[in-house]
Amino acid sequence: MKAQVITQFGDPSVFTTTDITKPTLIPGHVLLRVLASSVNQVDCKIRSGAAPAIAPAFPAVLHSDVVGVVEEIASDVTNFKIGDEVYACAGGVRGTFGALAEFTLVDKHSLAFKPKKLSVPDTAALPLVSITAWEALFIKAKLQAKQKILIHGGLGGVGHIAVQLAKWAHADVCTTVLSGNDFALAKSLGANEVINAKEESVEQYVQRLTNGKGFDVVFDTIGGPNLDRSLAAAKIDGVVVTTVARSTHDLTPMHDKSLSLHVVFMLNPLLTGNGRALHGDILRSVAKIVDEGKLKPLVDLNQFSFDQVSAAHTLLESGKARGKVVLVK
Repeated sequence: MKAQVITQFGDPSVFTTTDITKPTLIPGHVLLRVLASSVNQVDCKIRSGAAPAIAPAFPAVLHSDVVGVVEEIASDVTNFKIGDEVYACAGGVRGTFGALAEFTLVDKHSLAFKPKKLSVPDTAALPLVSITAWEALFIKAKLQAKQKILIHGGLGGVGHIAVQLAKWAHADVCTTVLSGNDFALAKSLGANEVINAKEESVEQYVQRLTNGKGFDVVFDTIGGPNLDRSLAAAKIDGVVVTTVARSTHDLTPMHDKSLSLHVVFMLNPLLTGNGRALHGDILRSVAKIVDEGKLKPLVDLNQFSFDQVSAAHTLLESGKARGKVVLVK
């Protein structure tokens, strides 16, 4: 079968179209005929060599997000049948097979039926970012209706899903963007209040939006120095969740306000083999919310074929993509 493969780390040009052996079906797994995938920041980090500890062995087939049609099923798989359209965050990391191929092998626990009311390309934008946002909001932060939540990066891959899920959960949603031109889009996703992070300080928007008390929940999808801003924005006894915690910080503000700090690294079930059923459960819930008309991904207008994966990675890394970058077969 044809696959987009890397044999070394590097810039987006390292992808090559290669003939490789189709994966062999094993117990507990499903063989998918791949229809679409999307590019996540972690895919770029793996390709570049910035995350070698989680990279698959060379020659490597990357990408976690997949939409496909069930081609073969193992004898112990009973909840799917040949011909089903499904989606998953399935592989592309150490010990797994990625989506950039004609066929891929997926653990049955990771799979869910594709949302009925969403196209194949749009569905491909959902898995990793939806699982990440769900874990942050509902598993780590235990977000409740009417709580005031601040989501940093509300138009990013994870952030724009988090805004919609928080709104679906009837929270009071505030989010940061980097331009006044983004206010309307952020509000259309469900944000009650939008903050221009370049023009308004933490102290200013905490005073304006919470009367100086701080937010019940802060979800930081940016990391680095922004984690310090997240700690500053949280209320006493508040909850901070981040997806980017590989940095050094003074935790004095966390101590002084008795904050809870949580980290989401949603690839752990893929890397360890433990907890994959949670991913499938989340994607089933997400599909229902999509079909209710309460959730839709932002997808960049530039759509790529699999043999244009280098251009897709280049666009995402340029910072010019407007929404998720999707590839279709």
